[in-house]
Amino acid sequence: MDDNRLARDLAAEAGRLLLGLRAAGGDPGELRKAGDRQSHEFLSGELARLRPADAVLSEEGRDDPARLAAERVWIVDPLDGTREYGEPGRADWAVHVALWEHGELTAGAVALPAQGEVLGTADPPPPPPAPEPGRPIRVLVSRTRPPVFLTRLAGQLDLELIPMGSAGAKAAAVITGEADAYLHSGGQYEWDSAAPVAVARAAGLHTSRLDGSPLAYNQANPFLPDILICPAGLAATLLDCLRAVDCSAV
Repeated sequence: MDDNRLARDLAAEAGRLLLGLRAAGGDPGELRKAGDRQSHEFLSGELARLRPADAVLSEEGRDDPARLAAERVWIVDPLDGTREYGEPGRADWAVHVALWEHGELTAGAVALPAQGEVLGTADPPPPPPAPEPGRPIRVLVSRTRPPVFLTRLAGQLDLELIPMGSAGAKAAAVITGEADAYLHSGGQYEWDSAAPVAVARAAGLHTSRLDGSPLAYNQANPFLPDILICPAGLAATLLDCLRAVDCSAV
């Protein structure tokens, strides 16, 4: 099985595991812990079995510095949007599986189990269109930590801010054209964005830091605090306006 299909299949199967666990109910806090743990154990176990020579960087696993010398590293978030997963009825949580290889993201999948969807590099969707003239730019933001700088950005552009949970769910909404851009500042890690970025790039979207610089993965410090995902035709407009505001104000 090639890496693109493996990423898709692993993300989908982890999603089914999480749906089954969620259906059993129980205390929300315990459900969140169990979801994180069981999805991590499944993904790390399958990667060890199917790709034993590859390294793994997981939000729920111990970071082994040996990955820095590895040629191939799987970057996974077993349950992105843990808060939303523990809230009955919410669908904005995801499973992320991505492969970094020789300095680049080469495969990835974002499963949205509660939405019955998996987006991946195995079969990327076509790029979404740029926003129609005359309507606000629909920008996805964190439902719990919307960046303060977007208030200033809204003074330069006509924006409609849409709060949503998981980073994967937000990126997926841009990839499918349900929203126009995902902007985040204030703290993320490589596992939050590796799979969404891999899929977005495969779908022809722009991905970068908020200052326009490249997103780098498999770094010694996996902290990767900010991100922009949008259609290529919208990137220059957003980046020009972002340079005029203080994006460090989270």
